[in-house]
Amino acid sequence: MSIIARNNIKISGNGDRPILFIHGFGCDQAMWRYVTPHFEDGFRVITIDQVGAGGSDLTAYDPQKYSSLNGYAADIGEIGTELGLRNGILVGHSVSAMIGTLASIAAPEMFDTLVLVAPSPRYIDDGDYEGGFTSGDIEELLEAFDENPLAWSASMGPAIMGNPDRPELGQELAESFCRTDPEIARQFARVTFTSDNRADLPHVTARTLILQCRDDFIAPEAVGIYIHERIPGSELVLLDATGHCPNLSAPDAVVHAIKAFV
Repeated sequence: MSIIARNNIKISGNGDRPILFIHGFGCDQAMWRYVTPHFEDGFRVITIDQVGAGGSDLTAYDPQKYSSLNGYAADIGEIGTELGLRNGILVGHSVSAMIGTLASIAAPEMFDTLVLVAPSPRYIDDGDYEGGFTSGDIEELLEAFDENPLAWSASMGPAIMGNPDRPELGQELAESFCRTDPEIARQFARVTFTSDNRADLPHVTARTLILQCRDDFIAPEAVGIYIHERIPGSELVLLDATGHCPNLSAPDAVVHAIKAFV
């Protein structure tokens, strides 16, 4: 199995410096379609589907390998090796912000710049740490998914997207959730919402931009501040955007912030 086919890798653009975009839980590379065209002039733009998502090779899914975010981060390293990436930019949304963080720590020569869009190193509150959810909240969320993935998607898509005045965005996210294989999505949801990558943050050496939204149901502002305080030299930008998916709801703001940083 080729790595290109495994992750449904697409490459465009006319530049030399690579910029790799990684999507979040329940999504695929189409979630970047309003952002990536703005980088094709001057960059080598790379988009992928995580194994289990979009047009990836579902036969490559290994429950043991992907029982932690490290399995997905290992894939990013393999992609970087396959494509010969050096001094690249890695843009990760939601859980893939932490997947990208782990990948950059493991292979700093591949990615010297990180852009973390709506990231969270831990979704569950812990002492003074405010992740946004109690452990009971997360268990209820995961149990609801187990019981009825379609109903979960229909309710959580709009909640995660925010922007209730633009219901078509929440509908698109819900439909994206529904397209994901339910067994794979079930495990990825548990891995996503129970992970704790707080201890990894101080080990980041890449230049790092953190993009935060207002009224983010999944990653509240306190989480963005926490990451900013623990990744050395990082920059935190509060976008003029709401919800958890500014790559869909406010792509111009995302493009502007990334271009200003890189």
